[in-house]
This record gives sequence, C-alpha cells and structure tokens, in this order.
Amino acid sequence: MEALEPIQQTLSEIDKRIPDALRAALGLHKRVSILFGDAYVTSFVASFQQPSSQRRDADDESPMDIDGAEPRAPLRMDWASCYARRHDEDAHFGHDEAGVVGVADGVGGYRRNGVDAGAFSRGLMTSAFEQVLTTEPGTPVFPYTLLERAYEETVASAATGGSTAVILSLAGTALKWAYIGDSAFAVFRDGVLLHRSQRQQNGFNCPLQLNGRRNGDSITEANVGEVPVRHGDVLVVGTDGLFDNVFDADLERLVRMGTALGFSPKNMADVVAGVASEISMSGTTDSPYSSDCRKLRGDRRRGGKQDDITVVVAFIV
Repeated sequence: MEALEPIQQTLSEIDKRIPDALRAALGLHKRVSILFGDAYVTSFVASFQQPSSQRRDADDESPMDIDGAEPRAPLRMDWASCYARRHDEDAHFGHDEAGVVGVADGVGGYRRNGVDAGAFSRGLMTSAFEQVLTTEPGTPVFPYTLLERAYEETVASAATGGSTAVILSLAGTALKWAYIGDSAFAVFRDGVLLHRSQRQQNGFNCPLQLNGRRNGDSITEANVGEVPVRHGDVLVVGTDGLFDNVFDADLERLVRMGTALGFSPKNMADVVAGVASEISMSGTTDSPYSSDCRKLRGDRRRGGKQDDITVVVAFIV
C-alpha cells in the first residue's frame, strides 16, 4: 500500500515514460525516439486512431456464470498513483485489502485569503484513510458513509478551506462511489469507456464543495451510485487537474495504448499525469477547459489549465 503523503516525482521522470507513439496519438510534442523509428510510431499510432465503439452498457457486459466452471477468486483493486503538484492542495489515499481509493482537491480560491487551501482536502483523505484502517477486514466499505464521516471529522478539526472529493470502493462485482464536485473517475473495459462520472457545478469553474464553515454545499448533495465491473476493467480517478486537461477520448486512447504496452498501474498513472501536465502547460493544445471557455464564455482561449494533478489508476483483477 502506498503512503498517504503526496508522491513526489519530477515531471522529467514522468515525461520519460511517455512513448513517442502515444505522444503522436495525442498531438503532443514528439521527442526523437531512441528505440523505434518513425515507421513504427506511425504504424502503432494508426492502430489506436480508429474511432472507439459506443460506450458499453455495464448491465449488458456483466459477467455470467458458466455451468461447471470453477468459481473465480474475489475481485480486487491493484492500484497506484501519481501526484504532479503545483500548489500542493490535492490529497489522495488507497487501501489494497479494503479495495478503496479516494481523491480530494482543495479549492484554490481560499488561497487568495491567505488560507491553506489544501488543509480541508488533506483532512478529508486522512480521516477516510484512518477509518478504512480500523474497519474489520471483509467488512464492506460504503463510500458515502465514509465520505460523510470524514467530512464531519474534518469540520470538527477546524481545518480551513474547502474541497471536492471522490471515494470509490469495490464490493464483490460492484464498484461503488460517492463524490461531490469535479473530482472525477472513469471506468474502461477492453479499452473503451464504460462509465464516466459527471461533474457537479454551481457554475462554470465553480464546483460543488465541502468546507469547514458548513456554509458550502451539503454532503447530502453527493452523487452516489455503483456500476458492475469485472476482471480486466481499468479505473482512472483524478482531480480536475486531469479532467480539465485531457479529453475523455484521449484518456481512452491512453488506457488502450498503455494496456497494449503492458503498463503496470504505476506506469499508467505516471503517463496519464505526465500527459495532463504537458497539456496544462501548453498554450496551443486544446483541452476540455479551454473548450468550455470558448463555449461558455465566448473567449478564444486555447491550451490547458495549470493545476495540481492527481491520478489514481486501479486495475480490477
């Protein structure tokens, strides 16, 4: 199990893990590959540039029992994370045995008032992690209950600021979630997007949030649900630093290509965070954030949005 503390890695280290083929597929700056020639890159990219099939229906894709087949071992999460920090206001946790992961994003607006804008996000994730540690092994973890208790404890601790958050748990063949704001997740099956959370906003770039003064949004507004999963599915969880910079279609290509290249969860988390970071610092590469700026504000903005970027990748196995 990885430590709760943010994972410190330089962007240059992450950058080295991004294959040239993947850079070409996403239209990023292309390094000169020392491993493969241009013909390889072109051929490999072409295999991932085909339009993806329509989003799969989780109910139609749920596993079926086969008469006489040996029962499968219970599903579990094999997870890892990457944190590319800018303001250091994100927080996250995970627990292998319990099959639980969580991500929180401190609301940067508090920074302008001289407040530690990461205090509330760290409080939420620390409390949730400690609660999971004290849970009897084998006891189901309900994300909403966990988030609610973490919220109450963080408020009681007098932590400053506010935060969005998402917590997910694996219970049998069901992936359960509770989230508030725009910390988000996506589930992929066979390289195709299966389920994507929908951000909660009060307005453009103003997500629902929890805060220590209890004058923010209510914990009861958290989105709660579940989706059936099976062996081989890939879960990607992140703060808006990821989802503001990487389109769903590009994240789908990242997962598909990483799977084909045999990436571990750690490799995939590093690469996804590295791609998001590169886009965030670009003034030309389009992003979901700049696209929304043009649509909702009528400006001509292009490029990414610089922010803390937390990525958690979990393989369902």
